[in-house]
Parts: sequence; C-alpha cells; structure tokens
Amino acid sequence: FNVTEEKFVLDTLAGCIEYKSLLDVVVDAFFVRDGRYCLISERNLYIVICYLATFQLEELGLQHFSRIVKSLDTAKMQKFLRFFFNALYLNTWIKDEWSQFYDSLYVKENWIDPLLRWQPKVQQLIEQLTDILSNRTTTVKSSTVTQPKEFNLTVPKPRAIPIPLPIPLLEKRPPVPPSTYKPPKEKKQLEEIKTKNRRKAEVSQQLFLIAVTKYLFIPFTGRMRQYKCIITLSQSASCSYQALLFTYLLVLVSYLCTDNIPIKLNAAAILREGALYQRKMEQELKRIENLLRGAGDPSEFLEWQKQMRGKDLEEQLAEIECRRLQGKLSHEEAVLAHQNVIQENKKKADLMREEKAELMHRYAEKRLQEQKEMRDLVEQVVEGHKNAKQAKIKLQKYKQRIVQEVCEENRELLRQALEEEEEKLRKRYELIQQIRAIESLPSIRHKFVDLTETGGHGLICEMSIVELRERLALLREAQKAAEEEKRDQIIHEKQAKEQLLLDKLDQISLFRAQLGRAAALKQEEKKRKSQSGERPMKDERILNLQKKIVEKTMERKKQAGLL
Repeated sequence: FNVTEEKFVLDTLAGCIEYKSLLDVVVDAFFVRDGRYCLISERNLYIVICYLATFQLEELGLQHFSRIVKSLDTAKMQKFLRFFFNALYLNTWIKDEWSQFYDSLYVKENWIDPLLRWQPKVQQLIEQLTDILSNRTTTVKSSTVTQPKEFNLTVPKPRAIPIPLPIPLLEKRPPVPPSTYKPPKEKKQLEEIKTKNRRKAEVSQQLFLIAVTKYLFIPFTGRMRQYKCIITLSQSASCSYQALLFTYLLVLVSYLCTDNIPIKLNAAAILREGALYQRKMEQELKRIENLLRGAGDPSEFLEWQKQMRGKDLEEQLAEIECRRLQGKLSHEEAVLAHQNVIQENKKKADLMREEKAELMHRYAEKRLQEQKEMRDLVEQVVEGHKNAKQAKIKLQKYKQRIVQEVCEENRELLRQALEEEEEKLRKRYELIQQIRAIESLPSIRHKFVDLTETGGHGLICEMSIVELRERLALLREAQKAAEEEKRDQIIHEKQAKEQLLLDKLDQISLFRAQLGRAAALKQEEKKRKSQSGERPMKDERILNLQKKIVEKTMERKKQAGLL
C-alpha cells in the first residue's frame, strides 16, 4: 500500500474496534433475519461495510463507496444494504439499540439522519445491484462537472518611467598633510637616547664582571678596598641588572669572608652524624688492617663494580624503552584489531537485519492466528456471560455464609481474650497488695561502724580501715623517695649526654674538614675523567621495534582511509 491506502485501512480498523458494540447490533440482527444462510466467516465483511456506510460515507462519497461495494459479492452486498438502509429499521429498533450505548439525541442527529439522507441514493445502488443479478445493465446518471471560467478583469495601463534625479556633487576636500605619514622627531630622539644608555650599561656590566673576577683571586686583606670599587661599578650599571648583581656580590663576599659557617644541630642530628663518622672510621681502620695483613686493594673491584652497575643501568633503560615501544606497538595492533572487529560487526548487523525481517514476517502470521483464536475465545466468553448471573447469586450467598461464620468465631475469641485479661489484672492486684504490706514493716536504718574492726568475711588479706590508712601513708613515703632517686639519676644522665654531644661535635668538625678536602680532590679527578666518556649505543631491539611501529601506523592509516 501507499501512504493514503495504508492510512485508510488503519482508520477503518480502528473505527471498527471503537464502534464494535454498535456494529454488532446491526450484523447480529442481519444474521438472524435476512442472513440466516450466510457464512459466519463473512461477519467481518459486513462489519466493515456497515462502518463505512455509517461513519465514512460523507468522507468517501457515493462513487467510492459504490466502487468498494461492486468489487465484492453482488448478492451479499445487495441483501445487506437492503436490510441496513431500510427506513423502518433505522427509525425503530436500530435507533433504540444504539441509544442504549449513546445519547438518543446524539444518535439521531449524527448517525440516523445522515443515513436517512443518503438512503435514496443508496437505493439506486441497490437497484443497480439487483439489475446486475437479473443480468440487466443500467446506466448511472453522472452529475455535471463545474467548468471554471476566467474573471473579466481590467488590464492595467503601463506606468511611465520616472525621470532620474540629478546626482549632487560633493565639495572638494583638502589633501592629507605629508606629516601624517612621517614619524615625529621626538620619537627619533628618544630612540637615540635609549641606544646610548644601553651601550653605557653594557660597558658598566663588563667592568663590573671583571672587577668581581679579580676580587675572587686577591687575598682577603685587599678585598675590602676592591669591594668599594665593585659597589661603585654596580651603581653605574643599568637599573635592570643592578639589584641582581649587587645581591650576588653580597652573598659571595659573605661566603668568602667567613671560613667556617656555623650550623645549628639538635641532639639527634649530632648523634646521627657522629655514628655515621664513627662507622666510617671503623670501616677505614678495618680496611687498613686488612691491607697490613696482606689483603688486596678493593679499589679496582669497586671500579669494576661501578662499571658493571653502569652497564646494568644502561640495560635497564634499554629494557624500559623496549617495553614502552612494545606497548606502543600493541596499541597500534589493538587499533587494527578494532577496525577489523568493526567490519565484522557490520557483516553481522546485515545478517541480523535479514533474520529480523524474517522473524517479523513470522510474527505477523502468528499474530493473525492469535487474533483468530481470540475471536473464537470472545464468542465463547459471550456465551458464558449468559450464565454469569446465576453464578453471581450463588457466589454472593456463599460469601454471606462465610462472613457469618467468621463473625461468630471473632466473638468467641474476643470473649476468651477478655477473660484472660481480667485474670491477669486480678493477679497483679494481689501482688501489689503483698509488696505494700512488706514495705509497711519498720526497718533499722542506722548502723554503727568501728574503724579498728575487720569486715569479718573470712579472707586472709582482711584489714581494718585504720590499718589501711597506715599502709597507704607508708606507700606514699616510699613513692616520694623513689621519685627523688629517679630525679637525681635523670640529672646525671643529662649531664653525661651533654658531655657526649660536645665530644661528638669536636669529632664531627674534624671529619668534616677531612671530607671537604677529599671531596675537592675527587671533584678534580672527575673533571679529568669526564672528557673520556663514551656515549651508549642504541639497542638493536629498540630500532627493530621503532620500524615495526612505523609499519603498523602506516597500515592503520590505510585501513582507516578504506573505512
């Protein structure tokens, strides 16, 4: 179907379902009276024709309605239309039956009157169908078609072309002065002054750096005199460099004027550094002792160990680089695999669409079968509703009997609960009376206590209150003596610790001086060896992985272009 035909079919189906109760009245009466020998399977055919004649005749028109009727069985349509468009039936029992579902005035104005209005024309259609059955052909009187005519309008006269207005001329403007495109003289003068100042600043900076260099290589006795010259040069330098150079000078002078910078250390730092130096001294003594006994110098072994560690470090770095490149390669392979999966999913989606279309076709056939079964079931239910009233009366009597039985049981249970509650209240009242009688008896409230007597419980560790107080006093005196002894011990330990820290500080200062000289020698040796360093060669695995990554990238881009 095209869109119009599909809409017409859907609207007709919806209307038949909506007005099923009205249409069933007419069709059932037709099967009882004139259609006793018609097939039950043709019921839906009569329902559709009845719906079109009642609700869609105004919209379709007689011509389309006649075409639909003539396309069907002529005898059946002639018999049904003659029954349905009977004016007596429409005004009597059809109107009364439809008024049970809708308002009688609404039924008469919207459905009965239009049907009576169309009844003469439909009667002609019925006569045509009768003639066809009698093998007679009749000509249908066709209505004249209205022919449109053109309006007799007055032809407008052509308009005259207006005379153009003269274009006004603008006054001549004075030319732009040449000074507009020339830079001002003040700007050129400022540039010259700026260039001269920059040159002076560069000369002053060079003199300042030379003075600082000389200052580093003169003895301390002549440094203060040179220091004044440096300050003068820094003041003559440009403002942008003066603060930075002067700060650098003060830090350098303060460092050179003081041989040893004091560092404040706490007790933990002093002990930790002292233990470090003590451990280093023991290791050095042990090494010297081993040398005296004839052992070899481990410096060559340490150098070899350092080289091996360097090689291990290079191998680790190469391994890390290989892992990184392998991860990149696996990423490229994953992208390629993802693109392949997309193509496979597209193929699967096409197959699933075909399967879905086949399933939908099967589902439509199944739905038609279910609808047919549902119609049969509805007919059975309608027949079963006839006996529903008697069953309803029986069910109501059965429910009333059950309600009476439940009410009697509830009354019995309520009576038993009241008796049990009264028994509980009676026992509670008797218990309260007994408690009040016991509370009314007199009792001895005052008791005399002897602090020198024991409790009399029969325990070995029993003692009186007086003895307990004496023992507590002795314990307090012993605790005070222990605290005084502990305090003296802490003072002695603190003095010993302070002396130990002073000894450690002296030892640390000696070790620092020695380590400073050793570090200077080691730095000079490292500078000499830094010239002969070798660059590590790239690993072959890294090069191979880089080539593979480039190939995979090219393949992925080509696959993406195809997609």
